[in-house]
Amino acid sequence: MTGGVVVTGYGVFTAFGWGEKALRDGVFTGTQVFAPAKRFDPTPFRTPMTAAAAGDPDLVDVLGGCADDAVDMAGLPPGTAGATLLGSAGDWKSVTRYSRGLVFSPGAGVPGVLAGAVADRVGFRGPRLAFTNACVASASALIHGWRLITAGRQDVALCAGAYLVEEENMAKFDSGRTLSKDGVIRPFSLDRSGLLLGDGVAAIVLESEEHALARGAQVLARMTGFGVASDAFHIAKPHPEGRGIASAVSQAFRRAGVSGVDYVNAHGTGTPANDGAETNGLRAALGTDTPISSTKSTTGHMLEASGAVEFVVSLLALLDGAVPPTAGHTTPDPACDLDYVTEGPRQLVLQRVLSLNAAFGGMNTAILLEQP
Repeated sequence: MTGGVVVTGYGVFTAFGWGEKALRDGVFTGTQVFAPAKRFDPTPFRTPMTAAAAGDPDLVDVLGGCADDAVDMAGLPPGTAGATLLGSAGDWKSVTRYSRGLVFSPGAGVPGVLAGAVADRVGFRGPRLAFTNACVASASALIHGWRLITAGRQDVALCAGAYLVEEENMAKFDSGRTLSKDGVIRPFSLDRSGLLLGDGVAAIVLESEEHALARGAQVLARMTGFGVASDAFHIAKPHPEGRGIASAVSQAFRRAGVSGVDYVNAHGTGTPANDGAETNGLRAALGTDTPISSTKSTTGHMLEASGAVEFVVSLLALLDGAVPPTAGHTTPDPACDLDYVTEGPRQLVLQRVLSLNAAFGGMNTAILLEQP
């Protein structure tokens, strides 16, 4: 392979609905659509609030639709020898609940079957892999796609992530006392008290630049670098100084040969532990001048899908020259003293953006996107 890794297509679904227009109209205006859950009885939990799309969509159908959109935008034909890489829940109960209608072969792992179903739907003939490492799962899928392409093992990778709000994970996060106790998410605010869950599914086509140009594809952006780090601090809490985030960001910069970015889409969960630690890590890696926002303030936390959906958000920011705001911010926190774009959307000339994700177990990821 010559050249780098480029983005040629995407499909996305959130609580705002299908596609990039819904995302632009919701996330980029700072609109919050949190409401009491209707798919299950939320009364046992400390908050009933989620960011969920209307009705009770089936995860397999929505994931397939996003994959169709991404492949169609990229202009790839059925039979493409591309990899299919999916980040989704590893918990069998959550996944199988949403995988009705699939044919399971004896001994098949459920997440792998889900990745296979997506590949079959779009006609991809390459390897099918599933990533189940919690809230960096779909970021890991994107990073693995980059690795496969730069190693010359694949020319194309369909990288996806999927999560729809359901009762089991609501119960788990409630038990861990990580849900916002007053049903409001306020990333980086002094009075933040926790996260809220949200629907999210996205699929992205990555290609080698050589392959994309040879077939005349429109290149939307370049994925120029990434970082992966474990802070090895705690099973559920980040290192207070944000060492994992700082390391992941520094790795991404070294890999891309750059020293800074124009915008950061932060992990920004709105929990007391995360936001302060992330601020410390970003200050160490970037200084204090870079615009940063948490779009979980509008979408909610989409768990395994966060990396993929926020990759699309970061891509749209790059394409539009628009920084989405951190919605819901109220009281400044002296420990969170960076530029969180709290006044509303901001128009800027963006050449390079960074998308961050973190997960239980101390995992941190950073992905760089640049103008083509």
